[in-house]
Amino acid sequence: MARVLRWGIIGTGGIARTFARDLALTGAGAVAAIGSRTQSSADAFASDFDVARSYGSYEQLVADAEVDVVYVATPHPMHFDNATLALDHDKPVLVEKAFTMTSDEARRLVAHAREKQLFLMEAMWTRCLPNIIELRSLIANGALGRIVSVEADHGQWFATDPEFRLFSPALGGGAMLDLGVYPVSFASMVLGRPSRVAAITQPAFTGVDGSVAMVFGYESGAQAVLSCTSGARTPTRASVSGTVARIELPGSFYAPGSFTLVQRNGDERLFPFPSIGRGLHFEAAEVARCLDEGALESPMMPLDETISIMETMEQVLSLS
Repeated sequence: MARVLRWGIIGTGGIARTFARDLALTGAGAVAAIGSRTQSSADAFASDFDVARSYGSYEQLVADAEVDVVYVATPHPMHFDNATLALDHDKPVLVEKAFTMTSDEARRLVAHAREKQLFLMEAMWTRCLPNIIELRSLIANGALGRIVSVEADHGQWFATDPEFRLFSPALGGGAMLDLGVYPVSFASMVLGRPSRVAAITQPAFTGVDGSVAMVFGYESGAQAVLSCTSGARTPTRASVSGTVARIELPGSFYAPGSFTLVQRNGDERLFPFPSIGRGLHFEAAEVARCLDEGALESPMMPLDETISIMETMEQVLSLS
């Protein structure tokens, strides 16, 4: 890289802390500043991660001339406004998934970034992992033959706290945007946009979507069977099956790890991918690579696909 990117982080929650820890594992960047709605929260984060500058407002963070790129790590309902604020201050932006609350917000945010000729990317870190890059290469090179089916699930158990973000309507609660985005994005990565969608949704105790079962159909004849829930720790496995072979990803399929290529005759080959950290440093390195090359979006997570994924999730929830 030509330079070490100076990151400004909007938000001080768990994902912001994971990102900061993982960023230290790559030479592609360092946290230069942290912004929060309160100075005390920003100061605590700065102290924990030895960050030079802390701000009690997002406006101060994006106005910092020594911040090269902004990472938006706030709850879903704030993504659109936070990312827009950063773009308005001419900052490239990495936005946590789900990208926005609605597909309309996603389209408007992408249009704004393109109008200003600024880099923008959804932080679907799974796309940047070495194991997923190898998986995509095998599929593209025909190792599986014609893809017939994709299966993926993502379920986590959370205590029934109405103030917790997955259950709070005000914080964009619901299993789909927080958990379902992983299997939906995985299916999109392999098969593209579905032509048919069927779904069953079970509400959580606060009325937000608690469990969602989905079946997608594609013009190719392939199908995807996906699910998510906030009420149980499911296997979180995934598979891609073709006419020649299949790939099996153990839980957690969206994280760094190995996968197995299983031939039609049962022969197996393990693809191990040792990794340190949680894996978010790979997306940070991808942002650095794109900015170094002057790219306005990443081929690993194209903006039009991000919009398509938001539209698909909306379509699923509209069927409940």
